[in-house]
Amino acid sequence: MAEFTLELNDDQKQVKEWLHGFAADVIRPAAAEWDEREETPWPVIQEAAKVGIYSLDFYAQQFFDPTGLGIPMAMEELFWGDAGIALSIVGTGLAAVGVLANGTEEQIGTWIPQMYGDADDVKVAAFCSSEPDAGSDVASMRTRAVYDEAKDEWVLNGTKTWATNGGIANVHVVVAVVDPDIGSKGHASFIVPPDTPGLSQGQKFKKHGIRASHTAEVVLEDVRVPGHCLLGGKEKLDERLARAREHAKSGGERVKNAAMATFEASRPAVGAMAVGTARAAYEVALDYAKTRSQFGRPIIDNQGIAFQLADMRTRIDAARLLVWRASWMATTGKPFTSAEGSMSKLYASETARDVTAQAIQILGGNGFTREYPVERMHRDAAIYTIFEGTSEIQRLVIARTLSGMPIR
Repeated sequence: MAEFTLELNDDQKQVKEWLHGFAADVIRPAAAEWDEREETPWPVIQEAAKVGIYSLDFYAQQFFDPTGLGIPMAMEELFWGDAGIALSIVGTGLAAVGVLANGTEEQIGTWIPQMYGDADDVKVAAFCSSEPDAGSDVASMRTRAVYDEAKDEWVLNGTKTWATNGGIANVHVVVAVVDPDIGSKGHASFIVPPDTPGLSQGQKFKKHGIRASHTAEVVLEDVRVPGHCLLGGKEKLDERLARAREHAKSGGERVKNAAMATFEASRPAVGAMAVGTARAAYEVALDYAKTRSQFGRPIIDNQGIAFQLADMRTRIDAARLLVWRASWMATTGKPFTSAEGSMSKLYASETARDVTAQAIQILGGNGFTREYPVERMHRDAAIYTIFEGTSEIQRLVIARTLSGMPIR
């Protein structure tokens, strides 16, 4: 088991420098353009694929880093470049994590490569869980999956929303209800292969931030997928449902559902994204404060500005420590006894929101214009306290974990 350390090893340092270079040289110069266009930055994704960043091999190497720091380190550097473009590059990872967390070895080997494609023909994937009436309240999910035993097929019907890459993905991972009588424990995840009839893109959302990342509804109308597209397989699902029904009857401990497992695995990574955006805004504000003069001296000489920067840097470093701890715990098999994963996402996301706002304040009127990137960073940072569990949900998870109450 890897010991927790704050020192990156030589290989990690090399990867970090490589990613930082790509973020600085490729992502940042394209950030403003794709934010304005509000379109998927396919040329940038292809460049990432050519150098090996957008690939199964790269994410597998980071995912299986024994220290747990590979993924958060990568997320921070890419999102330091630009949140919208970075999310377009890493958005496929949420679907991949869904398969890794719940799929069989055969499913992992079959579907994850199809999520990425290759450098000559890049593909993306989508994880579809939220619905118009079921965001944080996953127990209210209405998308249904009914098993057609005669054909060994599952039939999916419903509408998903807020899906990154929804409708444009090569592979969709869809969470659906298979047993409505046991609430969120009656859910299962399904692979919808490319070009499956009945799946279509609904509304594409015009967003406040992360505008280079495609977000849309996914409509499922009598979508038929083969039995082997049920993640984990039917035998495993039947066993899990039987346990859930028994627990429901006896009032015993609740079992975890597939969507929750995916979100728990990804929350520290979202925290790392937020750290990257916060760090980027802090660096712009610091440079500006050193060079901007008022009343005959740089504004950083004013205590009001200097103290803001001190607080910004302190919060960023504290957020990174929480993210790294949670990532290390997850990788080394240590349970989140105090909801450390939710703690990291909560603190980092609110740090990004607050630090980017402070950066605008330090830049004054310039910070409010699109000539400086902190305006975009602040818009982008707003999403971190919302997606993959709002700040309110993170506090609920933390509080219930500390009190011993069940997390529904």
